[in-house]
Amino acid sequence: MTSRRALLAATAAMLAAPRLLRAQGAWPERPVRIIVPFPPGQAADIFTRVYADELSRRWPQRVVVENRGGGAGAPALEAGARAAPDGYTLIAGTSGTLGVNPSVLPRIPYDAERDFAFITNVVVLPLLIVAHPSFPGRTVQQVVEVARAEDGKLDLATAGPASSQHMAAELFAHRTGVKLNMVHYRGSGPAMADLLAGNVKLMMDSVASSLPHIRAGSLVPIAVTTPTRAPQLPEVPTIAETVAPGYGAYGWTGLCAPAAVPQEIIRKVNADVTAILREPAVVARFLELGGTATPTTSEEFGSFVRAEIAQWREIARIANVRLEG
Repeated sequence: MTSRRALLAATAAMLAAPRLLRAQGAWPERPVRIIVPFPPGQAADIFTRVYADELSRRWPQRVVVENRGGGAGAPALEAGARAAPDGYTLIAGTSGTLGVNPSVLPRIPYDAERDFAFITNVVVLPLLIVAHPSFPGRTVQQVVEVARAEDGKLDLATAGPASSQHMAAELFAHRTGVKLNMVHYRGSGPAMADLLAGNVKLMMDSVASSLPHIRAGSLVPIAVTTPTRAPQLPEVPTIAETVAPGYGAYGWTGLCAPAAVPQEIIRKVNADVTAILREPAVVARFLELGGTATPTTSEEFGSFVRAEIAQWREIARIANVRLEG
């Protein structure tokens, strides 16, 4: 009797297995949203839409990008962290919202290290020091010399306080031992307008934003901030290979989810997104847009985020960078 019951149980389990597998493999059964913490048209939005469109082709449900700008991205990250952990809400975490905000926002409404399940990095956006042609220097060594001679009076434009451009500039000043007068604008556009007009002579900007002006001969590229040279400007040296070995600062956007999302979903999203990021057409599109596709494992992305938080915490302390909010 016991063996007969065991046989019947085994048979029932085998018959139920297809139904169980179908249930487990049903995700996503409805549209998946990715919260982007900035308005449409910004870098995080542009790159997220590229792979979101590709996921919509692969998955049985659409992937929808939801823009939630304002508050240095903190309200959007809070909404993502508090969303139901069912895989239907993902979050585009960035160098600002995950890397910098924990050190510069005194009342940050989320814990960047504990409230999210990290899925993969997506894109690295090289920054660079770029100069108006009237600036008396063409190398990063000459920038350091001019900064030392002017002792804190050399203006350098940024896209705003605590932006990735600002923090990269503060790290540059710290690593080279110079003082710079940070001139903050409300975004890269107004800063670029003043740079092109010659009202400021230097700017820390993204390669994506500066590239058209560099190609037109309106601006002079000085040095890029990534550890290796930017593919879009292979002739431009890095800060690390010239005046500050080990220097590395750049914008980036990755993908994460609420912390309690099941690991099976995290693994599936990681596998699908990283496969997309390795497709030659997507790699080429990212380069065209000024970024570099950077697929990683979930563990690698988590370690990367924690290292970014530690680096910017130290720089925020040294430079006394704080935001109200």
